[in-house]
Amino acid sequence: MALAYVGLGANLGDRRATIERAVELLQAAEGVEVRRVSTLRETDPVGIVDQPRFLNGAVELETTLDPRDLLALLLEIERALGRERTGLRWGPRTIDLDLLVFGQETISEPGLRVPHPRLHERAFALEPLAELAPDLEVPGLGRVADLLARLD
Repeated sequence: MALAYVGLGANLGDRRATIERAVELLQAAEGVEVRRVSTLRETDPVGIVDQPRFLNGAVELETTLDPRDLLALLLEIERALGRERTGLRWGPRTIDLDLLVFGQETISEPGLRVPHPRLHERAFALEPLAELAPDLEVPGLGRVADLLARLD
């Protein structure tokens, strides 16, 4: 089993209910066990700032899936919850599930980069991750707590 962390975010519709449903769908998926979910927090949008505020969090899970299959599951859950990838990048969305860290793996291939390529730049992803695993070593980047401290 691999330990993985997934970022959760939403800024359209009933954000909390959508995130909670995403976590339920993750838990129900074969080969996935949700271990812990961070507190959800209000955050300002990044990139396109003229949009509703986000609700963000993170989930810690154990999985027998490989990183590519876990990513496929995340995209499937997003689609099931109404996410359409036809709008602007970083625009409003019903749900956003980002694979942040997968064990100690470093992956760079088309459509899959782990750890998440902008994780170290984003407080909205690092704060909930630090709540779950402040001492987690992000491959190639350092401890989560240290990455977050550098943003202050």
